[in-house]
Amino acid sequence: MTQTIAPRVRALVLLFLAALCALLAGAGPASAHAAVTGSDPAQGAVVDQAPSRISLTFSEQVALSGDSLRVLDPEGKRVDTGEPSAVSGTTYAVRLRPDLSDGTYTVAYQVVSADSHPVAGAYTFSIGAPSKTTVAVSGQGADDGVVGWLYGFGRYVSYAGFIVLAGGAAFVLACWPRGSGVRPVQRFVVSGWLALTASTLALLLLRGSFTGSGKVSDIFDLSLLGQVLQTKTGAALVSRLLLLAAAALFIAVLFGAYDKREDPQEKRDLTFGLAIGGGVVAAGLAASWAMSEHASVGLQAGIAMPVDVLHLMAVAAWLGGLGALLVALYRAPADTPVDAPAVRRFSRMAFGSVVALVVTGTYQSWRQLGSWSAFTDTRYGQLLLAKIALVVVLVGVAWISRRWTGRLAETAPAAEREKVGAGAGASGETVDGDEVSAAEPADAERAAQLARQRAARDAARQKRLRDADPNRSGLRRSVLAEAGIAVVLLAVTTVLTQTEPGRTEQEAKAASSSSSSSSSAADAGTSGALTLNMPFDTGGRDGKGVVTIDLDPARVGGNEMHVYVERPDGQAFDIPEVKVEFTLEAKDIGPLPVVPDHLATGHWSANGVQIPMAGDWKVDVTVRTSEIDEVTVTKNAQIG
Repeated sequence: MTQTIAPRVRALVLLFLAALCALLAGAGPASAHAAVTGSDPAQGAVVDQAPSRISLTFSEQVALSGDSLRVLDPEGKRVDTGEPSAVSGTTYAVRLRPDLSDGTYTVAYQVVSADSHPVAGAYTFSIGAPSKTTVAVSGQGADDGVVGWLYGFGRYVSYAGFIVLAGGAAFVLACWPRGSGVRPVQRFVVSGWLALTASTLALLLLRGSFTGSGKVSDIFDLSLLGQVLQTKTGAALVSRLLLLAAAALFIAVLFGAYDKREDPQEKRDLTFGLAIGGGVVAAGLAASWAMSEHASVGLQAGIAMPVDVLHLMAVAAWLGGLGALLVALYRAPADTPVDAPAVRRFSRMAFGSVVALVVTGTYQSWRQLGSWSAFTDTRYGQLLLAKIALVVVLVGVAWISRRWTGRLAETAPAAEREKVGAGAGASGETVDGDEVSAAEPADAERAAQLARQRAARDAARQKRLRDADPNRSGLRRSVLAEAGIAVVLLAVTTVLTQTEPGRTEQEAKAASSSSSSSSSAADAGTSGALTLNMPFDTGGRDGKGVVTIDLDPARVGGNEMHVYVERPDGQAFDIPEVKVEFTLEAKDIGPLPVVPDHLATGHWSANGVQIPMAGDWKVDVTVRTSEIDEVTVTKNAQIG
């Protein structure tokens, strides 16, 4: 009775672990994807006066290029000037041409989030009143198109290559050392190395076009490749290539010197050395994803990165080892079959991997989702539920394989006895044949040919006997089913890594709703922000330009001030010094001096600028373009 209950208990435990393990679904190198959480002017807003700039706020820091923020007028002509720059935190802005006419304007953005994924989109706002526009706001994201598809396929191949390489090598070292001399297993591991190397090179070439124009013609643009090499993702891909060179040496030793070692002590020592060296290389390869993907940004990055490395290595040990076992069951020669002890050792390794996946996956899922509602309310959560189902089915099939392994182990002793008996009979037949050959001498070539024929017949007979074993056939079928599910599971994981996580999506929706509410409230009251454009001429070389003062919210109390200096053609440039003073002459207040901090080319900023009371304030801006060339320009404005 106890023996009957025990397998059922084990099955329930495994299924419970599978359900927990499914929580890890996003724990592969998943992506956080920056999302727009606010904009000024807001999406769909109608403003009375033309703004001097537009700004976008993202959920995390992003990388910008010269064309990351573009503003197009109703006829599709660009009206932004200069390059976009960071204003504060995760807010980025680009200047606009002065005196824009009324109509509907389109803001298009394409940035790269901190987790290396491109984020693109567009929205419209209007000046004065909405109008017709010739600009088509495309719904195509950065991941769409031929280049996006190729990049996604390259990521899938790179994950698969790592799993096959690391998992196959782990299976040979930890479960089946005899497999180091089996040619199909060797080809399996080497194919993983080739796939990972080729896909890494392809991702390096595709990266520039993927995060930029998305054009196929830009794939081989060497200037873009140079820019990619200076990014975090480029450094990670190059590091992966260097580690793959070390992995090639590891493979050469594993299938060369290690396989040829006969002395047991020497083989144990070499096994230990290979395990340490291979583990370090595998951890480094896994870190090449963790250091450039979602684990490197967001909550608890210092914990998330090693957790991500452990997760990837556990996945490789489980699924890669499963693939190696499948190859061994179907392709191993008859004289070197994978035995029941090797399958049992893999079963233990797979169980340990599942435990590691439970722990790392639960933590990563908390980082990715943040709430139970994200399971059903976000696309990421829905994909996660699909992956949960696949993992449950996979572990269920693995339990069936475990049962076949037990039966195979029980029948192994009897099979060995039959093999010994058959071998003895074959030896007797051979002796008789040798006597005949002694009586009738034959040349050495004929003897060698007969020996090869006898060996081929023996191998074929052993293969027929092995294939006729119902337990081994059952194990083959169940492992094949596991491998098929694993392929689908890896595909879902790849899609999941390119999907905005539930936590980020929900935060973006909440911020968007809050922004819309704030925008409506602002429309009902006063406008707030103040912009002053003041031409200047210091009389010296490069002494002409326009200085712009942005004061937000331009009310009594603390304000945020930005100062922009541009040439007459709209190009931003730096000057040695700029100072601002506020004076309320009617109340004899001031001048109140403000010295802003330099942020970027032609851009200065100051926080906490205090305006003590409302009134008609005089704003004096002192601009110095050289050691001796200086001028002060003045404008009055109602503040408060």
